Amino acid sequence: MEKMEFLKRLETELKISKNSPYTIRNYLSANSKLLDFIKKNPEDIGQEDVKLFMAENLTNKSAISNILFLSAVKYSYINILHKDPTAGIKRPKKEKRIPIVLNKEEIQKLLNTIPNPKTKLMLSLMYACGLRVSELVNLKILDLDFMEKIGQVRQAKGKKDRIFNIPYVLYDKLNEQAKKQKENNQEYLFSGPKGKLSIRNIEKITRLAAKSSGIQQKVHCHTFRHSFATHLLENGIDIRIIQELLGHSNLATTEIYTHVSNEKIKKVISPLDAIMQNKENIQNEKE
Repeated sequence: MEKMEFLKRLETELKISKNSPYTIRNYLSANSKLLDFIKKNPEDIGQEDVKLFMAENLTNKSAISNILFLSAVKYSYINILHKDPTAGIKRPKKEKRIPIVLNKEEIQKLLNTIPNPKTKLMLSLMYACGLRVSELVNLKILDLDFMEKIGQVRQAKGKKDRIFNIPYVLYDKLNEQAKKQKENNQEYLFSGPKGKLSIRNIEKITRLAAKSSGIQQKVHCHTFRHSFATHLLENGIDIRIIQELLGHSNLATTEIYTHVSNEKIKKVISPLDAIMQNKENIQNEKE
C-alpha cells in the first residue's frame, strides 16, 4: 500500500469515527511525516522505525507531543493494517505545567486596548464564559436563548454539550450582534468577510492585544479560559461547578486551577508572622 492510499483510508476512518477536524489534521500530519522520514511503505513500518523517528524528530518536543504522535500512529495502524508498531514503546509522563493566568486587572487592561467593538466582544465572551476559541467560532445564533439568558456550546471537546450564562454586561451587545447577523443571513454569531472566522486569526488578535496592553506573559486564546476558571475559584465558586462550566469530564483536569490561585496564596499568613504578631499584641497589652 502506498502512502497516499494509506492516508486516504486513515482520513475515512477518522471521519467515520466523528473525530474533530483538529484531530484529523494532526493524525494525518503525524503519519505523513513518519512515512516521509522512514521512506517505507506503511505495511513495512515497525517499532524500530517509530523509535528512530521519535529519536530524530521529537527529542526536544514536550511529552504531550510524543504521546499524541504515538496515539496517531497506533490508531492508524490498528484500524487500517491491524497491527501496532507502537506496542512496547514507553510513553513519557505528561509534564505538570501550571497554565498562564492573567489577573483581573490584566484582563481589563487587555480588553480595553481593543479598538474594534466586535473583536472586543468576542474576546470578552471567551473570558466571561470560559469558551475555547473553537467553541467561539462555532457558536451559532440559534445557540443563544436571550429569553432564558443562556447559551449552549454544542458538541464541544469530548462530543459534549453544555450551557453557559449570558453575561449581564454583554447581553445587549450580543443581542445586537445576533440581530445583525440574522439580517445578513449569517448562521454563526461571529463571521468575517469570507464567512466563518479563522481560529488562527483570533489567536493573532489576542497576541497583539496582549502586547499592546504591555502584558509580558505569552498570552493565547486559552489564557482567557484559564483565567475564567481561576477567577471563579478565587471568588469561592465550588470546583465541581467550575468543572461543569468548563465541560471537563474528569475533576482532576479542573483541579489544576487549585494550584494557580495566586490571590488565595497571597492571603496565607506565615506562621512566623502569626507568632510574632501575637507576641507584639501580648506586649502591647502589658504596656
